[in-house]
Amino acid sequence: MDAGSIAFGVIATALVLFMTPGLAFFYGGLVRAKSVISMMMMSFGAIGLVGTLWILYGFNMAAVDSPFAFSGNPFSDFGLAALAAGESANTDLVGVAYGSTFAIITVALISGAIADRAKFGAWMLFAGAFATLGYFPIAAWVWGGGWAYSLGDLLGLPAVIDYAGGTAVHINAGAAALALTFVLGKRIGFTKGAHKPHNVPFVILGASILWFGWFGFNVGAEWLNGLGNAGLITLNTIGATAASICAWLLVEKLKDGKPTSVGAASGAVAGLVAITPACANLTPGWALLLGVIAGAVCALAVELKWKLGFDDSLDVVGIHLVGGLIGTVYLGFFATDTGLFLGGGAGQLAVQLIAALGVMVYAFVIAFLIGFAIEKTIGFRVKNEDELAGVDQTVHGEDAYGYELERERERV
Repeated sequence: MDAGSIAFGVIATALVLFMTPGLAFFYGGLVRAKSVISMMMMSFGAIGLVGTLWILYGFNMAAVDSPFAFSGNPFSDFGLAALAAGESANTDLVGVAYGSTFAIITVALISGAIADRAKFGAWMLFAGAFATLGYFPIAAWVWGGGWAYSLGDLLGLPAVIDYAGGTAVHINAGAAALALTFVLGKRIGFTKGAHKPHNVPFVILGASILWFGWFGFNVGAEWLNGLGNAGLITLNTIGATAASICAWLLVEKLKDGKPTSVGAASGAVAGLVAITPACANLTPGWALLLGVIAGAVCALAVELKWKLGFDDSLDVVGIHLVGGLIGTVYLGFFATDTGLFLGGGAGQLAVQLIAALGVMVYAFVIAFLIGFAIEKTIGFRVKNEDELAGVDQTVHGEDAYGYELERERERV
C-alpha cells in the first residue's frame, strides 16, 4: 500500500478508538452523578484489557480456515511476532490495530446495561472472558471466513452483508447486554423516571464524538478496497443518522409531548447502529428510509424494559440490539441488486435473518453463562448499601463532583 492508504488506515483506527471515550461520555452523562466515574471506567477498562488481548491472541482467533471452525488458533502467532516480521508488516499491523478498536467498543457497549450496580473487577473479568469467547469467534464467523461469512456459498444464496458490524458488533453487544440484565437484576428503585441523566451536555458530547468516529467505523472499513465506495458510505452515514434523529424526536413529541436533547442523541446513535451493516449496499434514499425506521422503532423499543421488567439501564437493548437487527434485516429487502424489493429474491433476506439470529442467540447464551459464573463466585453486583451510596465512591474511591456530592450525602 502507498503512504496515503496507510495514513488513512491510521486515521480510521484513531477515529474508531476515539469512539469508546465518546461512549464513556454518552453513558456517563446518562447515569447519576455518583455513578459517572464507574460508568466511564468500564469503557476505559475495556480499552485496556480488550486491546491487550486482541494483540496477544484475539487477532489470531478472528480468522478461520473452515466455515465450520469455532475460531482461529489463539496461539498461532501469540503476540504477533511473526506478523510484525513479515514483508507486509506495515499494512498488516495497521489492519490489526483497526480491528482492535472494533473489539474494544463492542465490549464497552455492553456496560451500559448494568450501570449503577456492577463491580469493576467483575466487569473486567467479564470483559476479558466475553471478548475471548464472544467477540473474537463472532468476528471470525462474520468477517474471517466462518459460517456467517460463508453462509451464502453453503446454501447457494447471496452472501451475508455486514459491512461494518451490524451482527458482529451491535447485535452481539445488545444480546449480551440483555443477558447481563437478568444476571444482575434491577437497580434499587427501578421505576420510570427514577434514574434521570445527571449531565445532558455529556450525553450530547458523547453522541457527537460517536458520530465523528463512526466515519472511521464505516468508511474506514473501505480502506483495503481502495476507497472506491467511500462517497456512498460517507453520505449514508450522514443521511441515515440525520433521518433517525428526526424520527426519534417526532415519536417523542407524539408520545410524550416534548422532543428532548437526550432523544436527539439517542436517535443519532440508533441511526448509526442501523446504517453500520448497510452503509455500502444502499442507495441514499433507501438509507434515509432506514434511518426513519430505526429512529422510530428504537424510540418505542426503549420503553419495553418498563413493560417487560428487565433493567437495561442505558437502553443498549433498545438501541443496539433492535437497531442492529433492523439494519441487518433491512438489507434483505433493500440491498442494491440483491434485496427482495430491488431485483433479488428472498435469498438475501434468508441469509440476513440466519446470521442475525445465530449471532444473537450465541451472544446471549455465552454472556449469560459468563455473567452467571462470575455472580456465583466473586459476585458481579455491588451490595445494596454501596449502590445507594454511589458506586463511584465505594468502588473507585472518587467523586466526579466532590463538593456537591458531599452536600448531597449530608442531606441524606
